Amino acid sequence: MIEKQTIRTLIVEIPSAPGNFAKVATAIGDADGDIGDIKTIKIGTLSTVRDITVVCETEDDLKQVVESVRAVDGVEVHAVTDDVLKAHEGGKIHMKSKRDVRSLSDLRRVYTPGVANVCKEIQKDPEQARYFTSIGNSVAIVTDGTAILGLGNIGPVAGMPVMEGKAVLFDQFAGISGVPILLDTSDPDAVVETVKHIHQSYGAILLEDIGSPHCFEIEERLKKELPIPVMHDDQHGTAVVTLASFLTACKAAGIDPAEADVGQIGLGAAGIAICRMLMEYGVKDVFGVDLNEEAVKRLQGYGGKTLDSLDELMDRCDIVIATTGVSGLIKPEMVKKGQVILALSNPHPEIRPEDALEAGAAFAADGRLVNNVLGFPGIFRGALNARANAITYDMLIAAAEAIVAHTKKGDLVPHALDPAVHQAVAEAVERVAARNHV
Repeated sequence: MIEKQTIRTLIVEIPSAPGNFAKVATAIGDADGDIGDIKTIKIGTLSTVRDITVVCETEDDLKQVVESVRAVDGVEVHAVTDDVLKAHEGGKIHMKSKRDVRSLSDLRRVYTPGVANVCKEIQKDPEQARYFTSIGNSVAIVTDGTAILGLGNIGPVAGMPVMEGKAVLFDQFAGISGVPILLDTSDPDAVVETVKHIHQSYGAILLEDIGSPHCFEIEERLKKELPIPVMHDDQHGTAVVTLASFLTACKAAGIDPAEADVGQIGLGAAGIAICRMLMEYGVKDVFGVDLNEEAVKRLQGYGGKTLDSLDELMDRCDIVIATTGVSGLIKPEMVKKGQVILALSNPHPEIRPEDALEAGAAFAADGRLVNNVLGFPGIFRGALNARANAITYDMLIAAAEAIVAHTKKGDLVPHALDPAVHQAVAEAVERVAARNHV
């Protein structure tokens, strides 16, 4: 549904005659639309194609604008699009050479015959591939498309824009080449075998948007069977940023995180990982609730505690974290005075922060700022720099603490676009990996 002040772009073909564009502009204005940017796409002998940005108040206004423009004699509206769709046209990534080839000498250095010497060096010592190829700076972004954002199981191809987005963030914040890998299977055996067969092309594996429960088996098996770092971002990337948020919130509310009773509502991939991260950090009492008995048993298997109901958790716990995706699940009357509430489901939290605060919470936040991008680029940069063969909890906790250290007073976490944060995370992870000889 189009909200108020929605910006849309009309791709319009207009006959190449004086005054025709003015007619289109008038048609837009007559239909209560405002013109923003205008970009000429193609100038032909008979017609000109332009992108015309239009601001409308309502969906009906947009329809009226399109109808009004189409009514202009000789004018054709090819498409109505928006900035998000346009940002994805043609994809968001491409492979680019780091070396120019402008002479025979260049060709001989980057390809035959010179490249043979590099191949021989790697043949003698395969570890040299980390230095003389892109392997040491590449991460495979692997998905089966079963848990794409909040959209669910929409398939790997429909999830490709997310994988490309991940690659963009890898490049911008960590200088890493992220390569999307779309799998047409969710069978753990097939996924594991496929990744094992291709892993030599990459320095690390990022598992992305793979649903629960098969995500747990896939990650655990790949961690055991591959000699390079493997991380499921929906689990551990989320858990890192949540741990950082948890520590900031405890500080703001004057709560000792080690002594607090912490409740996790929802034990999917993110919820289980958050519980495990908190326990690794040193939180003594972590309780979880979920309607799925298998998820409850999984948490118990990892050493976590469980409660019988949401009401029991809300009544007992000092800090409550929710990742259920159920809007309004936490009612204001459930909030205990002095609690910390982190309702992290997007776009609609389990309880709005303002409602939680009004009900007596000492601190409340939703998931708008708790974004994985604060974690995964720096985590992988640090792991690659250290030539680590795994990503450990010590490395993940170091990443969370680096995020906390760069959080300004009054904020939950730093701004995700701050390059200093990603550099700090990378340095913290690399230091721990090197110290622990990971």
